Amino acid sequence: MLAEMIAAIFGYIKNGQFSKAEKLIEHVYQSLLKEDASFFQKISLEKLTDTLIGEHHYTNGHLEILAELFFAEAELNFARKRRDNCLDLCQKSLKLFEFLINDRKIYAIDRITKIEAIKNRITELEREKNH
Repeated sequence: MLAEMIAAIFGYIKNGQFSKAEKLIEHVYQSLLKEDASFFQKISLEKLTDTLIGEHHYTNGHLEILAELFFAEAELNFARKRRDNCLDLCQKSLKLFEFLINDRKIYAIDRITKIEAIKNRITELEREKNH
C-alpha cells in the first residue's frame, strides 16, 4: 500500500499536479503515522532517530514510511522550486534510510538506489546554496 501511495505522489509531481501530491502526502502522514508533516519537520536532524524511537516508540516500519515521505515531500518542494526545506527533508530521509540499513542489516537494491538519488539531490542543493 505504501509503495502505491509513494508511486502516486511521484506521478502527481511528474505531471505537475502539485496540490494533489501535497494532499496525498498529508493523507499518508495522518493515516499511517497519525501526525501531520509539521510534527516531524520540527524534530532536528541530530535528534531524529532518538526522538522517534525513544520518545514516540516508532518501529522500523514507521521509520521507513517516514523516510519515504520525507523524500517525496522534498521532491515536491524541489519541483515547486521551494528549496527552503528541501535540503532538510532530504537529509532526514537519508538519515532514516541509513539507520534502517545499519539496524536491519538488510540491503535492498531499491533502497540503495533511493539513497543514491537522495545523496545526489543533497549534493545538487548544497551546490545551489553555495553559489
